[in-house]
Amino acid sequence: MNPIVELLKQSQGTLFVSEDGIEDRFELKPALTEQELATFEGSLPCPIPEEVREVLRFARGFDGVLGGISFAGLPAGFGLEQIFPHAVALAGDGFGNFWVVDLTRESMSWGPILYACHDAAVVVFQTDSLLHFLQEVIRYGNKPWKSEIDDVHESLSDRIWRENPGVLSFSQCIDSEDQDLKAFATSLDETWQLIDLRNPNLGDGFSWGRYGPKTVNRRFEEKRIFAYQKKSAGRRLLDALS
Repeated sequence: MNPIVELLKQSQGTLFVSEDGIEDRFELKPALTEQELATFEGSLPCPIPEEVREVLRFARGFDGVLGGISFAGLPAGFGLEQIFPHAVALAGDGFGNFWVVDLTRESMSWGPILYACHDAAVVVFQTDSLLHFLQEVIRYGNKPWKSEIDDVHESLSDRIWRENPGVLSFSQCIDSEDQDLKAFATSLDETWQLIDLRNPNLGDGFSWGRYGPKTVNRRFEEKRIFAYQKKSAGRRLLDALS
């Protein structure tokens, strides 16, 4: 029994009422055809996990909350291909920000799921589990409108921008006994700061636009270790004027 399919069946017809009193109803979207499934899989760096394949043969997503969920990706994604080259956008918040699945050649599940935001310019870890993500989305749809979705969208994304937690300096990484951190730092210089998201918890993340909209970001191979380049205030001003 596929737990995601069961959750979708149980949720069919659920009435959602937003904080503004707007009503919407949980409605499944049509399943992918076999041709659509094959085309979609051909665009990915990895095979579709069997659990997700079963879900896509049942429904491609649903409407009713967060503007709708699409298991096979929304037409317009978030971007940032230099750090998420194979992201599948599951949902948006209506303001150009998205919850995305970060897929690699070694992915065995539809995860991790991250919230990728432009304002503030941060990426936040949501969950490793598509089932848990959907449970929290559904919980968010009704009073008191509290769930881990709301936590990430509001307080945790603001915290990352405000506090910039978990940042590793170039010197920390170049002297590290962790071979991945050391190897990545070796390809950079002291103007870079690094973030290790290989084993994240809810709310971990990094501010990809820390030094302005033209902040340069890099990723270490397909591992979830990221870096962005520090810029002086003068350099950021010149970027803004250019």
